[in-house]
Amino acid sequence: MKMFSRMAEQKIAEAMAKGEFDHLPGAGKPLVIEDLSHVPEELRMSYKLLKNAGIIPEELQLQKECVQLRDLLHACHEAGEQQRISRRLTEKSLRLRILLEERGLNTSSVFYEYESAVRQRLEE
Repeated sequence: MKMFSRMAEQKIAEAMAKGEFDHLPGAGKPLVIEDLSHVPEELRMSYKLLKNAGIIPEELQLQKECVQLRDLLHACHEAGEQQRISRRLTEKSLRLRILLEERGLNTSSVFYEYESAVRQRLEE
């Protein structure tokens, strides 16, 4: 293993000497450290990979849509529009419940901790 570490260090040193790292995005700026404290430790790597790929799990997308629909419902004053939004909210909530049951997440304490942190951030 030490051989690979030394090889990697050597390649990095060569690249630095050639100036290959000089014009990278964010060069000279402090690293932005993401706060993943609200994500359960066993889920952090998978959620980080999904986030970097621009993908969020379907259950989180549905939760986000439900929060947005609730906000729209509270802001809406037209009866017909309220009914349409309420119907969409019911459909999304039902889909979310079914999805959570299918994936066994409706009984997972880890998921509930994460869900409450996400819900709190979305509602802020």
